[in-house]
Amino acid sequence: MDIRAMVDALVDAEKAPKESQLNRLERTTNTKISAIGQFKSALSSFETALKKLNSASLYQQRAAVSADESIFTVTAGSRSVAGKYDIQVLGLAQGSKVSLAGVDSADTVIGTGTLNIKIGDESLDVEIAEGKDTLADIRDAINAAGKENGLSATIVTDPGGAGGSRLVLNSTATGAGKDISVAATGSEGLAVLEFPASAAAPDGDRAPRMLTAASDARFSIDGIVMSSASNTIEGAIEGVSLTLNAAQSPDDQAAGKKLALTVSEDLDAVKSSVTEFVDSYNQLMRTIGSLTKVTPGAGEGAPSTGALVGDASVRSFTNGVRSELSSPSDGEIRILADLGITTERDGSLKLDAAKLDKVLENGTDKLSTFFAGENGLMARLESRVKPYTQTGGLLDNRNTALQSTIADVRDQREALERRTASLEARLLAQFNAMDSMVGQLMGTSNYLTGVLESLPGVVKQSK
Repeated sequence: MDIRAMVDALVDAEKAPKESQLNRLERTTNTKISAIGQFKSALSSFETALKKLNSASLYQQRAAVSADESIFTVTAGSRSVAGKYDIQVLGLAQGSKVSLAGVDSADTVIGTGTLNIKIGDESLDVEIAEGKDTLADIRDAINAAGKENGLSATIVTDPGGAGGSRLVLNSTATGAGKDISVAATGSEGLAVLEFPASAAAPDGDRAPRMLTAASDARFSIDGIVMSSASNTIEGAIEGVSLTLNAAQSPDDQAAGKKLALTVSEDLDAVKSSVTEFVDSYNQLMRTIGSLTKVTPGAGEGAPSTGALVGDASVRSFTNGVRSELSSPSDGEIRILADLGITTERDGSLKLDAAKLDKVLENGTDKLSTFFAGENGLMARLESRVKPYTQTGGLLDNRNTALQSTIADVRDQREALERRTASLEARLLAQFNAMDSMVGQLMGTSNYLTGVLESLPGVVKQSK
């Protein structure tokens, strides 16, 4: 007998029904977990769009436009007032740049001690140690010490040799009074690098010289001339930040050319948020539709169904949201159709951009009243969404229950494997015992046949 084949067949017959049941349960549960994830993801995107339209700051945003961004750029905050301003940029704020006295080369030993470098009222000490006192070494020491202060040093060498090699110090600190000065203490050689803030005009090829004096930015707003230590100007116009990029040309300054700065309500931001709301709602409804769709089977075949067909929570959510969308509000804008948002035959929303633009021409106050606030449409919709998306909410609980089912399936699989292993062992023992007994009986039968055939008077049958 093929005992192995018989045992396998019996074990499979015992195991198959339960295994098939567990496979179906696991497949169905995983499908539902995936569907819940898709539903929650679409809800989260929809909730994000709701929060944007429910934010009062959205309707307070301002758009600021520069007539020439190569001259200045501008941003406006919620405190800015819509209006138009005439801007002139007469000069940019600059940092100090100086050239110290020239020496023979970058490898020239200067001396040891301390260089005290001032940038306006700010002071920086640079230690020059023995063996690290060439012009190149001093450059490296200044760069290491001045990194946090916006101070840098480079070496410029005259190819003709007359000017030698010199340190050029540059500061990023802008504004009048921020000029660089250098004082030296220590060996006499280090004194060659001294540079007083009020350095005289250069005398000789290797004399120190002021390359750029620190200065304030000069500009005018509506003809009022102003100055700033920085090229980024806050507070000159309430709620508006100006960044000066370049001074106007001398000809434009002489002609008194002014550049317009325009501040207005940021209607594009509101329109973009309304469009995002419509798109996210439609995506949410498409997701729900695919998860609850029933597709007839071919011929007499069974129909295929979405993972959440007949799900009461999905149906309740959909009905609640649609009810809020159709409920009129108080105010001049009562329903979405007043903004150009209508419902199509398939339940999706359609935005008439031209109609929305026309509403926005009169400002954002009406939209703010309709969308935002405790009684606004977005708050009402958020109250419908939140029970599903919040931590510990309906979908989290559903997912937890489904994960528990998956864990239970794993436990049942392990128990089934233990039972079938025990059954296999028992059947093998029984069949092997039976096979042994049959072998013994066959042996006894053969023995008796031989004995009987050898008895006197027994006639053997011819074959």
